[in-house]
Amino acid sequence: MKFAAFASFIILAISCNTKNNPEYLPIATGKPGDMILIMDSIQWKGPLGTELRKIFKAEMPGLPREEPMFNLIYVHPRKGATLLTQIRNLVYVFTLDAETPGAKILKEGFDAETISRIETDTSFFVSTATDEYARGQEVMYLFGKNEEHLIKHLQENAQYIRNFFNDIEKKRAVAALTGTSTTKALTEFLQKENGIEIRVPFGFKVADKQPDFVWLRQMDAKADKSVFITWKPYESEYQFLPDSLIHWRDNVLKHYIFEDPDNPDSFVVTETTVPFKPVTARQFTFNNSFAMELRGLWKTNTNTMGGPFISYAVANQPKGLIYYLEGFCYSPGKDQRETIRELEAILSTFKVSHTQSAVSTGKP
Repeated sequence: MKFAAFASFIILAISCNTKNNPEYLPIATGKPGDMILIMDSIQWKGPLGTELRKIFKAEMPGLPREEPMFNLIYVHPRKGATLLTQIRNLVYVFTLDAETPGAKILKEGFDAETISRIETDTSFFVSTATDEYARGQEVMYLFGKNEEHLIKHLQENAQYIRNFFNDIEKKRAVAALTGTSTTKALTEFLQKENGIEIRVPFGFKVADKQPDFVWLRQMDAKADKSVFITWKPYESEYQFLPDSLIHWRDNVLKHYIFEDPDNPDSFVVTETTVPFKPVTARQFTFNNSFAMELRGLWKTNTNTMGGPFISYAVANQPKGLIYYLEGFCYSPGKDQRETIRELEAILSTFKVSHTQSAVSTGKP
């Protein structure tokens, strides 16, 4: 069952006294990717818990080493509010057939009408709520008449559930970017010089600029992060094929991004030789335009450096251009999941200004 089919469901499960006054709620706590899952301990150790771990601890795609999509923390239900219920991502799980103390505590929070709906409507298995116990919090309730029904829904909707929280984390990161004014000068520079807009966190600077290319970079103790944008005339939809994009990417990087700036024989390439870490592609709509997303690994031609990247290729019909924007990082030995999420959020702020008259195109 797809989310669109139950988007109109009543989202009401556990009410909060301050629900109508979210400004009085505490601010949600926790780091990006943190998630609290509250369910009965017996179900957590059984098949239902196994299915939930498959969903939330699935491997984040496009990273050089295995990292789970979320930092999943299991909590047994207890009466009374706790600090754990103020975590930014919160998931409650129960089924009506469970008679254990933990399951009973969870069921007590639902009114008779909702319980009746769960009993009679086997398609009803999920509800979500915003700012339930804290500002900036997202809560998901997963439930079923019995474990068999709920497990079936989880298997059929695993990607939706993951995407729901992935999108929430990206929206939070974008909100943080939009709210800052520290990179206003850089934003205005890009708009004036190249007719493009993109928001980046404090610390990013222009590392290089060419007629058809701009490279923004931030180096700190955690990671060396880069965002680059390049463009060329739009000719056909074949330019969006993954192989075409990889060829374009490698050509641009060979011209403009070196491992050693003093050694033009060193450069960055796409890693395509590791069979269990392939470059993945996904079509989607970006600002009402057709786009292609790539995720994968990069390395230097000298095999001395490497890391993950995420990129968008976007058509812009009014200007007759195709834009390629990418975020990549270098942080060996460190977790890179949240760095890639941050870079993805940065890319999602990209816009083309139609007021700028001309954009140069180069040979790559």
